[in-house]
Amino acid sequence: MTSALHVSYADGMPHAITREGNGLLGVRNTHDGSRSLWKTSQGATLEWVDGSNASTAHLLAALEGAFECQPADKTFTVAPSHPAAALVQAGVLLHAEGGQALACRDMLWQQPSLWLPTVHTPIALQYALSSGKRHPVRPPKPHGVLYQRFIPWLGKTFSFRSFDFEADLAMFNRWMNDPDVAVIWEEEGDLDKHRQYLSAIDRDPHMYSMIACLDDEPFGYFEMYWAKESRIAPFYDVGDYDRGWHVLIGEPAFRGKAFATAWLTSISHYIFLCDPRTQRAVGEPRIDHLQQIRNLDKSGYAKVKEFDLPHKRALLVVMLRERYFTDALWLPRSDGAATPAQHSLAKENRHGDS
Repeated sequence: MTSALHVSYADGMPHAITREGNGLLGVRNTHDGSRSLWKTSQGATLEWVDGSNASTAHLLAALEGAFECQPADKTFTVAPSHPAAALVQAGVLLHAEGGQALACRDMLWQQPSLWLPTVHTPIALQYALSSGKRHPVRPPKPHGVLYQRFIPWLGKTFSFRSFDFEADLAMFNRWMNDPDVAVIWEEEGDLDKHRQYLSAIDRDPHMYSMIACLDDEPFGYFEMYWAKESRIAPFYDVGDYDRGWHVLIGEPAFRGKAFATAWLTSISHYIFLCDPRTQRAVGEPRIDHLQQIRNLDKSGYAKVKEFDLPHKRALLVVMLRERYFTDALWLPRSDGAATPAQHSLAKENRHGDS
């Protein structure tokens, strides 16, 4: 019997992934209706079985679904029935014996076309000076929907989109004046103050503003920044492509543990997908923001040191690219150490068969 399992956004299009029984996964592009059928096994193999016109996007979606279905597996052997030269070139598939190919989980999760609706070629390296700081020239700021990912433990699609002054300013103003937000951000004020605040970010080439949504419902505000041009650069051995972020969760209904796990794992993922040269995601929460620090700790961020900024005593936290992908830190971690098998068991208990 068929049961819904996952949604993949391969090549920016939603692909519904269903469990068809007997180790079969169905993939359907919900935009154009195209379908394909794939067989998985406990031996961690994936085979295209129905002869349908499966595109490369279907294979990417099938791989994402297979790893979601069997999260304890780090690799899948892909039968040679599907031509995927582009995926071999990108490193999604590695050559294996017998004309087969090997798909690695940590390589798959580094493929931007699965989560970024628009994939930009990384900008060529050229250095510039900003306020006496030497750094690479940064790409233009992105617009529209920037990242989308189905969150299995919520059954909803998480997304980032660029900030829209006309649509979002009043909401941002309301969020900033929420007492729970104001005690951390200290940016209460009227619409004009917040328009000026956001306009300054809009003019700054090293950072940009984003709105976080679940199933298109806005609930939080994020700032992305290049660390080398930022205020934390003097406090550690900053890399050319290190990126950091700030966050406020504006809607109280979205402040629980399950939501924090969703956005924390996703902001790290988005940072690493934007540019393959980014090796570290960094943050500098207030040292007295204990809940945020606990969330960061459980999500795999290393606590490096305390330091003083003009407006706060901060804690430097760092996530390594290698750790994020090798340890599958897109999955929730219980007490800092949940295993993929535990995640799979929890998912089975939630979904069951229908």
